[in-house]
Amino acid sequence: MAATLPRIQMPVPAEAHRDSDRLDPGIWKVSAVVLLGPFMTNLDSTVVNVSLSTLARELHASLSSIQWVVSGYLLALALMLPMSGWLVDRIGAKRVYLGCFTAFTIASVFCGTAHSSDALIACRVVQGMAGGLLSPMAQMMIARVAGRQMARVLGFTVMPILISPILGPVIAGEVLQHGSWRWLFFLNLPIGVLAVALASVLLPKDESTRQPRRFDLKGFLLLSPGLVAMLYGLEHAMEGSGRISLGLGVLLLGGFLVYAKRMGAAALVDLELFSSPVFSAAAMLQFLSNAMIFSGQMLLPLYLISVCHFSTEKTGAVVMSLGLGMLCSYPFMGMLTERFGCRPVSSSGSLIAFAGTLLIAWMAWRGVDTPVLCAALFLRGMGMGAIGIPTISAAYSSVPKERLPIATTTINIVQRIGGPIGTTLFAIFLGFCAQQLHLSGAPTFAAAFLLLAVIHASNFFCALRLPMRVHDTQAEKRLVKLETVGAQAE
Repeated sequence: MAATLPRIQMPVPAEAHRDSDRLDPGIWKVSAVVLLGPFMTNLDSTVVNVSLSTLARELHASLSSIQWVVSGYLLALALMLPMSGWLVDRIGAKRVYLGCFTAFTIASVFCGTAHSSDALIACRVVQGMAGGLLSPMAQMMIARVAGRQMARVLGFTVMPILISPILGPVIAGEVLQHGSWRWLFFLNLPIGVLAVALASVLLPKDESTRQPRRFDLKGFLLLSPGLVAMLYGLEHAMEGSGRISLGLGVLLLGGFLVYAKRMGAAALVDLELFSSPVFSAAAMLQFLSNAMIFSGQMLLPLYLISVCHFSTEKTGAVVMSLGLGMLCSYPFMGMLTERFGCRPVSSSGSLIAFAGTLLIAWMAWRGVDTPVLCAALFLRGMGMGAIGIPTISAAYSSVPKERLPIATTTINIVQRIGGPIGTTLFAIFLGFCAQQLHLSGAPTFAAAFLLLAVIHASNFFCALRLPMRVHDTQAEKRLVKLETVGAQAE
């Protein structure tokens, strides 16, 4: 009679654990190249935020009109995100990255040559459409090579991106103080040429999928125009055309939700991903965080220049404190997330950001003290820097590796929509305070910063829904498979 084979538990050598924790040098090569894309788009955003007052004056445009230089750009970023998964399947991530970076660089030159606010807004929309895929491409290519070490890799590789909020205000202040605003866009040219050259040589070749996903044209035609119509309607809600546009936007977006639910995984955005409590909580956090970041970047320079009468150079130096705060906290978030978990790190960051923003609102009401303002911005930056990595890590760990492209698309759409919605709503809020409540100057901005603090508080409650620990989905599947094989052997 055959003996029953005992189930053998094989010890794992300590060296194997250490080897599994080491980062492949190839990860650094890919990360260093692809992060030039997010660096360039973030630098461009922070530079333009400081220049809004100058652009409004020199192009003879109102604040509600010129803010579309920011909102139109952010909206275009969001509108192109639904195409990322399909394009990667069709032509490969490297080709998508190279094409988008080249187009973004060319569009930047056209922005610098614009001679009216309408022309600049149009060029910014084209620029946003070209750059809309750079951030998800970077995240997806890093996720592919990093695996379960995503949090640690992001903690190190995000340094170039964090430098952009520091350099952006300073560069904008210096350029506007000593030269034309057009150079804010012309500066993208040397960065773009360098990045495209490096990506062509250093990024690994990847092939398109043998059976690429069919592009969901119907979903795209519901989602993208719906977002445009909704944001335009929000800004012009007091007008008849604005209310019609708002209603049309709500109708189109509602139609997309019904359609996407029926299509399932074949839809442009797979709504089944949101059935995961972890993914849905992470997506909401990304939406609110992006709304807070870009709304604050719009409000603060306007307040300092128009109310406090700071020069553009001094404004850039003060706003730099926010980037410094993020730079000091973000690199440690991967290590802290691995040690303490996603929920404690992200919720703590939300509370710190809330405290810093509340202090800014108090100073806007009582009067600005520049050193205290810099400290408050530094505190807010530290808090904002603690939200991103645990949130993204939790989101990506909640889906299988083969669904990373569609998950990347989905969470980036939700995140990017937060920017234009936030800036548009706060521009509407400032206009409402001035026209309907007859408030102006410091009280208006104090109310706006207080509203921003309330949104930070809501971010804290969303963070409480994140898991304590990030789990490697693929590792868990392999473990289940090994357990099954062992059981069969018995």
